[in-house]
Amino acid sequence: MRDIAWTGLRLAVLLPCYNEGPTILSVVTGFRTALPGARIYVYDNNSTDDTVLRAELAGATVLREPRQGKGHVVRRMFADVEADIYVMCDGDGTYRPEDAPDLVRRLLSEGADMVVGTRRGVTADAGRQGHALGNRLFNRLYRGLFGADFTDIFSGYRVFSRRFAKSFPAVSGGFEIETEMSVHASRLKLPVAEMVLDYGRRPEGSTSKLSTWRDGAKILWMFAMLMKETRPFIFFATLAAALLGLSALLAVPVLIDYAETGLVPRLPTWMLSLVLSLMGCLMLMAGLILDSLARARAEQLRLHYMQLPSPARLLDDLAAATAMEEREPTVVPIGKAGAA
Repeated sequence: MRDIAWTGLRLAVLLPCYNEGPTILSVVTGFRTALPGARIYVYDNNSTDDTVLRAELAGATVLREPRQGKGHVVRRMFADVEADIYVMCDGDGTYRPEDAPDLVRRLLSEGADMVVGTRRGVTADAGRQGHALGNRLFNRLYRGLFGADFTDIFSGYRVFSRRFAKSFPAVSGGFEIETEMSVHASRLKLPVAEMVLDYGRRPEGSTSKLSTWRDGAKILWMFAMLMKETRPFIFFATLAAALLGLSALLAVPVLIDYAETGLVPRLPTWMLSLVLSLMGCLMLMAGLILDSLARARAEQLRLHYMQLPSPARLLDDLAAATAMEEREPTVVPIGKAGAA
């Protein structure tokens, strides 16, 4: 596999930041050393410390996104930055810039559209056991709902091809954006890969922006919304089953009384049971219709994705251009040749 410095591809390092003053200087410096041909972008998300100043001093291109939330930043980065390969990493110093070349090589060698740097030692993140437990639970829930493509859906260290970045319809506003990326790849069955990387702890003076309960609730809500959008039949069939089950639970005692006495003494209960069963049937029908629409949307996304060049094609084009330049003969003017 050729070294990435020889490929001629445009590399962009994307660093979403919010109050990362204590770490951003070393992070940018590390990526400039690890990927000397890459352009480094720091997207500041309303920081109140010296993040912007330190990033500029380190030589990064600093841009701002006023909408608060990592999802808004990622959406802006993918829309603004033009590159062939995108390296996205957090600016908190918990990921090693030295691992970026290996991630890019993996993307190119396997023809993947996204490589995720899964975190080794994530359970030691600032000693917060709530985060560790949440990581395990949400990763298991993801595998049960969307497939077993990923083992760490919350990793912020990822490498993308251009066709992933430009075909990803980011709608999340916060930290649940990584979940949406993973679901997008699983939904379209994109080629993906994972690499296990060391995950460090935040240095002194740097604090986590995550809230165990608030962000956990947002991620659960995002799971539900992504199920509704990408697997609507399963989503609405589950609701229908719950409604029909509750309807049956209410109807059975009424039917027993009717069989024994020929009377319906609890008419409101019977009416509620009928309403619940009707709602369950409507949910089931809605799931069937929306499932067809979801398949059509997935096909459109896939067609748009296929119109963009893959990393393998970009490498082939560069290799062909290089070979043509090497074969092109040097033309020497006749007069100068005779004089020689």
